Amino acid sequence: MKGNLNKELVIRLLKYRRILTQLKSLGFEKVFSNNLGDAIGVAPALVRKDFSLLVLGGNKRGGYRIDYLSEQLNKILGKTREQRIIIVGMGKIGSAVAQYKGFHQGDFEVAAGFDIAPENVLPTVGIPIYPTSEIQSFVEREHIEVAILSVPEDVSTECHKILKNAGIRGILNFTPIELKTTQNCIIHNINIGVEIENLFFQVVKNTLPQDVEASLASIIDEELVDVDSEDTP
Repeated sequence: MKGNLNKELVIRLLKYRRILTQLKSLGFEKVFSNNLGDAIGVAPALVRKDFSLLVLGGNKRGGYRIDYLSEQLNKILGKTREQRIIIVGMGKIGSAVAQYKGFHQGDFEVAAGFDIAPENVLPTVGIPIYPTSEIQSFVEREHIEVAILSVPEDVSTECHKILKNAGIRGILNFTPIELKTTQNCIIHNINIGVEIENLFFQVVKNTLPQDVEASLASIIDEELVDVDSEDTP
């Protein structure tokens, strides 16, 4: 079943799980599809479709038992084992991520941070800090599989290689360099600058006059046609 889960479905399942955790902490025992749908911004029918696909028991009238749903989602999402991560690069981004309070909602633990100058990292980050030269030994000893990379651009490629050689299987990349996913290491690139530019584009696009927006759409369509024609043998 896990191999059939697309990215959009996995993200919804993760959101469901977090809502269930919150509801359970408030003393609720059951939840309905409309509750979950409202909480994450999707139709109740899609919630029921997701759970039906995963053969999770419950119905429109009787609802779903929170304990049961949480247990099953934990199994599906691989939450039945400890999930620990490391942060490489303890500058402003790395230090901010280390202090992020939302990690506990996903049951993550930041095991350690690594930096070329660990003595300069403030103790307020709340995790042990080691020199980057110790990444390999720490990862192997602690069986770490996922890392957050937030180093300067000029050392990002080198640190990427260090993490792969150490056996890291997943990297959340905050550096400006676009890293490539390989068979043994999945990369999620987070370019804050690009995300902000895209957000501005979406805001501006929504305020464009209709004739300008139509022209823009036409240009995009023409470019897509050109790309398709280039790919045609």
